[in-house]
Amino acid sequence: MTKPLVDRRSVIAETRPYSRIAVIGAGAWGTALATVARRAGRDVTLWGRDPAVLRSITENRQNVRYLPGIDLPEGITATSDMAVALSGADAVMLVTPSRTIREMSRTVGRHLAPGTPVALCAKGIEAGTGRLLADAAAEEMPGHPIGAISGPTFAHETAMAYPTAVTVAFDFTHEDRISPSESTAARFALSLSSETFRPYISDDLTGVEIGGAVKNVIAIACGMMTGAGFAENTRAALIARGMDEMKTLAEALGGRRETVTGLSGAGDLTLTCSSRTSRNMSLGIQLGEGIARDACFGGKPVVVEGEINAISVMDLAHRMGIAMPICDAVHRVLHQGADLDTTFAQLWSRPIMAEPKALDITIEHPVMPAPVGGLAETAA
Repeated sequence: MTKPLVDRRSVIAETRPYSRIAVIGAGAWGTALATVARRAGRDVTLWGRDPAVLRSITENRQNVRYLPGIDLPEGITATSDMAVALSGADAVMLVTPSRTIREMSRTVGRHLAPGTPVALCAKGIEAGTGRLLADAAAEEMPGHPIGAISGPTFAHETAMAYPTAVTVAFDFTHEDRISPSESTAARFALSLSSETFRPYISDDLTGVEIGGAVKNVIAIACGMMTGAGFAENTRAALIARGMDEMKTLAEALGGRRETVTGLSGAGDLTLTCSSRTSRNMSLGIQLGEGIARDACFGGKPVVVEGEINAISVMDLAHRMGIAMPICDAVHRVLHQGADLDTTFAQLWSRPIMAEPKALDITIEHPVMPAPVGGLAETAA
């Protein structure tokens, strides 16, 4: 029998978990990740701004505002003092909205010990600069390894210990290539692993970040078509072609197309495009039903990451000279006042092209664009 090149037991034995993890952001996902780390045996400190939320975590072991009814494990320390939260931390998860990453990175960096790794748990592209979030964070926290944790995750399911898988991505150094089991990504993955939470390790930070940013925009498109009265054929087409847009942008920025077929791409895209639990999908459904944007979510000011990311994704695509027609359709409806029915009819009647990029064919579509609503009536 041929002896395996790597003894899996020795790899696991060599990897050292981080012992003390600080989670910055006490919303639903931050609280869920604090729960994950605590269940994995780590010492966990959770930072947040809302005194009522922190008090409920400390006194009742529940985040009554963001994860009501879910009991959190004992031993999570909740605080509003950033210095206290980061004191002694040997790893950090930054779980705040994408638009705050630069500002929060600047604040966090002032309290971190040199070389402490930071995993970003938001998804998006920085507005205005077109930078990936890890690049923006690295500018504010020089000397700290910056990575991302991404995948198909709803916070309440994760907090309830439903089996969940994610990708942990950090760029690999030369030393990481020699000893991958001691890489930051591997140590982070081991630090969060438990019976119900399964991380996978990646060295393609760019691919993972692009998957997380673009999937939210595609989910809005799926919601729009669902709300307009269409069904599974349409959604499946948008998911498949949306994933191709994700792959194209990732590859243009130095990522790998393969990464986008994994948890942080196809996995997250499938989840977000399949459930009203996703705020992105839910927003799209409401808009497809004809509800005005300011009346969506009952008129409440709900932050929808895909709505914000549609601007930065298309800005970046234009700079790179990349066609992303689904994302462009969402952007035009959300931010340029385009009619939803007409915009998606135009999307469907674009020139006919080959699916493998190596086959260079473009044929004018024989059907003139018609409003989506009209197509729905015809189908009925």
